[in-house]
Amino acid sequence: MKSIEFNYGSMVVQNLVALFSEGRLNLEPGFQRQSVWTILDRKKLVQSICQNYPIPSVFLYKSTDGDGKLKYDVLDGKQRLESLLMFQGLGRFKRDKFTARIRFEEYEGLDDWSWKDIQQAGYEYRISGYNIQTVEVSGELAEIIDLFVRINSTGKRLTGQEKRHAKFFSSPFLKRAGRLGEIYAKFFLENKVVSRGQFTRMKHVELICELMASIHSQGVINKKTALDSIIGGQTVDGKALINCSKQFVRTLNVVKKMLPDLRSTRFSNSAEFYSLFMLVWEMDRDNFILNNANRNKQAQILLKWLSNGVDLVRNKITQAQGAQPDEQIFANYLFTTRGDSDSAATRNRRADILRQLLGGLFEKKDEKRGFTLEQRRLIWNSDEKKKCSRCGEPLTWENFTIDHIKPHSLGGRSSLSNAKLMCRSCNSKKGARYKRR
Repeated sequence: MKSIEFNYGSMVVQNLVALFSEGRLNLEPGFQRQSVWTILDRKKLVQSICQNYPIPSVFLYKSTDGDGKLKYDVLDGKQRLESLLMFQGLGRFKRDKFTARIRFEEYEGLDDWSWKDIQQAGYEYRISGYNIQTVEVSGELAEIIDLFVRINSTGKRLTGQEKRHAKFFSSPFLKRAGRLGEIYAKFFLENKVVSRGQFTRMKHVELICELMASIHSQGVINKKTALDSIIGGQTVDGKALINCSKQFVRTLNVVKKMLPDLRSTRFSNSAEFYSLFMLVWEMDRDNFILNNANRNKQAQILLKWLSNGVDLVRNKITQAQGAQPDEQIFANYLFTTRGDSDSAATRNRRADILRQLLGGLFEKKDEKRGFTLEQRRLIWNSDEKKKCSRCGEPLTWENFTIDHIKPHSLGGRSSLSNAKLMCRSCNSKKGARYKRR
């Protein structure tokens, strides 16, 4: 890091607030992580400052804007500065104001103080005049980002995904996963695929990255070795990235329909959700029919049965009891959740069990989508009325269509027994609706 320069100094809180108000203090450069402090963490910081206790230094990346004015990106200390701005209700933090329990020796009264209380009592200087040690850093951006990853070891350490976010913040792959994370945040939180704490540490974005990377690789990946190379490399071009994200959305929607009560199963944790998602993606790729409501309901029953069985065997093992012969599938599955559960080998074993459980439940679509010319002639000549079977309009050779009685998307085959004449308008309106005769 020879090209990085460090300038050690200090700034009072009032000066840092002024920089923020002027738009010259950036709390969220592209490589920064999301806010992870709890409200209790923020209250404790205000308490420490009011008691004049020392706090860690703030690292600032110094550069200049187009007008030659100094500006600063926060490398380390975002949570501390953000907490002070929240406490004072400044700028975009106006709605995030909070109070802190502080005891001033010379004041008898309120223990729970707001910023307004402190101002009215004349203690504003305790915060505005507090001196924060600063380290101003300048140099090449790539080395600055590497420094950011290194110094974020105070407080809550960076997770693997937060480090990737810092290193590859300009990656189109990571940006696409981040946007999908915003769109499906409610799903991941409500179904407890990630906890609220994991969500703030970007666990949902990491999971989406894994799933998109797996789709691109056409199968399960080893989490530890694959993510950095795919996110940071150029192996996924623009067209492939769009295709991966479309397949992710399609598969997630199928999973939501197949397992609406996901929370009540063990597949509500990220590791096992990954396995279920990838099996559904594989079956969709292989043209299995996954939109049959009755089959999906049966799949949900089977997955709950597996979840309950695995929990039962786990309890038996805890009590030093062995699994019964008819419980072997539960024991085998439980084994895949222990140790390195994110390795490709373990994920494949877990997928094999799920495949055995669900594989025979769903039908494959007929690979032949349409009717051949010979079939069209036979169907036309075998119908004496030559009228639309839906609206009764007379048909001609030039304007007739052949309808799948049972839609192809629901498993209907392109056979003579599953065909009838229909006009184009009625065929289009019918869509994938199927009424059993």
